Amino acid sequence: MLLVLSEEHKEHLHFLNKVDAAVVGEFGRIALEFLRRGISPKVYEGAARKLSVPVEMVQHGVEGLMYLMTQSSKHMLSEADFVDSVLSLEFGDELNQNLLQMYQQHGSEIRSILSLLPRNLPAYHNLQWRLDVQLASRSLRQQTVPSFSILLQLTHGRGSDSDAKVLRVDPSTLLHLLSILEGALAALKSTHARRVLRNIK
Repeated sequence: MLLVLSEEHKEHLHFLNKVDAAVVGEFGRIALEFLRRGISPKVYEGAARKLSVPVEMVQHGVEGLMYLMTQSSKHMLSEADFVDSVLSLEFGDELNQNLLQMYQQHGSEIRSILSLLPRNLPAYHNLQWRLDVQLASRSLRQQTVPSFSILLQLTHGRGSDSDAKVLRVDPSTLLHLLSILEGALAALKSTHARRVLRNIK
């Protein structure tokens, strides 16, 4: 099986032709760090300063290299298929050998990182809620005790397989849940999350 790269990815990887082997190795290390822990823009800025090139060029080079490695590892390309896939990039022999060595050394680690990522999580389908209020009685300290009954419907995968969960929460717990969900949505909008999601598709 050969890996087919888009023109955009080829353009991003073309930058590797203009740098020496040590820089390609450093880009590979940065790409692996990106997969393990996420990336800091300072890493791109430092590398761009050393190479005297724009930050975007370094970022695109690292992301292109990371895409090449993740896709090759995801599809478990053999060494011959990897070399044939890289030949379409028209790199020199030395760079091809460096990329192959990087793939051989880190392919299994990249596969293990990708295997930890969730593949088929339940997705939101519908939500219904009802406010229940228990009025005062002798056993209650407060005059009213509000609570929410929530019917959460989830779908699994692309099929129509669905699941319903009934939750009963008090207002303070609901506010806490909302703050956690808003934080998760904000994290999903981060550049690191978008890059990781783009690379595992």
